[in-house]
Amino acid sequence: MAGPRRDTRGIVDAPELFAQVRFRRREPAAGLRPYVEHYWLIDWDLSQPYASHVVPHPSVNLVFQRFEGADDFVEVSGIGLELFTQKLQGRGRVCGVQFRPGGFRPFAPDRPVSEWTGRRLPADEVFPPPAPPSDVLGPADEDARVAALDRYLLALGPAADPQAERAMALADLVRTDRTVRRVDGLARAEGLSPRSLQRLFASYVGVGPKWVILRYRIHEALERAESDPQVDWAALAAELGYSDQAHLIRDFTATVGVPPTAFAPR
Repeated sequence: MAGPRRDTRGIVDAPELFAQVRFRRREPAAGLRPYVEHYWLIDWDLSQPYASHVVPHPSVNLVFQRFEGADDFVEVSGIGLELFTQKLQGRGRVCGVQFRPGGFRPFAPDRPVSEWTGRRLPADEVFPPPAPPSDVLGPADEDARVAALDRYLLALGPAADPQAERAMALADLVRTDRTVRRVDGLARAEGLSPRSLQRLFASYVGVGPKWVILRYRIHEALERAESDPQVDWAALAAELGYSDQAHLIRDFTATVGVPPTAFAPR
């Protein structure tokens, strides 16, 4: 594994987020890296409330959370189908685990991952009682927090599962190979029927392969809008495999909440 990602894909207005909070990604223990994308750590101390916005990845997250004036808590956050908005104020801390698409089920093998899609629920409804949140959120030392996450996840498993490995490989192919544009083509290349591919993704990723293809393309479009105010949207639509510019603009607007032409100057 090459270590945590350094891109900002999925984060709406990443420069503003990084100006408001301290955001880091950390690598998990070696035995967890086939299943866990990275840990993400956020701390804030704000004089004014701030709302962060994220276009979710096709990933399940395990999130240890501390908000001023509330008890610490731990959630399993299934794949979010819509723009995720979190209001931050005062002081707080979050320590999150982003699983690789397809990498969550080995830790909770009894149910298909689609059961958690679009849901946020207490971690003890999914796993055995988790570590006390203070074990992860309490240490001032960041390395100690990472070590606490490692201990908790290693104690859960993961269970070996060749189907999970296949799902992770296919989801990563969709993310990295722009020529993967159609479900039937992906299924044919893997020697699967489209229906079998759909079942694999529902059970191990949590959403269908078409949704994953479109979401990764929206991430690319969002990142391009962040970095280039003069985007040629017609050319980008063709580059990402859309039938036309209007189709990309519809998907972008439905996902991010504003059209790309309004977002780019912002």
